[in-house]
Amino acid sequence: MPNLFRHLTVIHFNSLIFAIMIEVGHVILTDDIKDEYFVCDLGKCKGACCIEGDLGAPLNDDELDSMEEIYPEVEPYLSDEGRKAIEKQGIYVFDKDEEFSTPTIGGKECAYAIYDDAGILKCAIEQAYLDGKTDFQKPISCHLYPLRLNRYETFEAVNYDRWRICKDACTNGMNLKVRLYKFLRQPLERKFGSAWYQELVNLIEEK
Repeated sequence: MPNLFRHLTVIHFNSLIFAIMIEVGHVILTDDIKDEYFVCDLGKCKGACCIEGDLGAPLNDDELDSMEEIYPEVEPYLSDEGRKAIEKQGIYVFDKDEEFSTPTIGGKECAYAIYDDAGILKCAIEQAYLDGKTDFQKPISCHLYPLRLNRYETFEAVNYDRWRICKDACTNGMNLKVRLYKFLRQPLERKFGSAWYQELVNLIEEK
């Protein structure tokens, strides 16, 4: 039996099989991470994940202090609408899902989203980081997308969020032959560490 199958986990909720997933340490990941192709195609989607939906980017509790610390450096990059939304709602909000997230403009785009000259939505937080103003790249939920994190008592689950706005990214990834786990190497290493990521790669590639 291939080594990978010894690290597959069947998750049960209410006696129903939820999914077959890959287990690496305390993290259980969707099996899609090794099968699905994905590379963002901003020229096609225009950064739609920053505007679609009715909530901002999820924030971990350990990111809240960082959001407050970097705001003076990020504020000059914001749009007028984004700045006003943050002044009214706060640097982050406690949303209707009872989680912390970034504020939004009119219940749509993230208040930290900014348009470039090509009309593509980008992140003011990340732009400040790229310009050397901060050492916080962006919320890990944004960095890891289209993967979503869910914390449980004894493990952390990583699931693939399939969304119509990312269909061009799936096509782009297929054309480039890049699978999810390779496309998301940097954020996965940022979140879980390089040794953890290498273990994931070894399991997937049967090394």
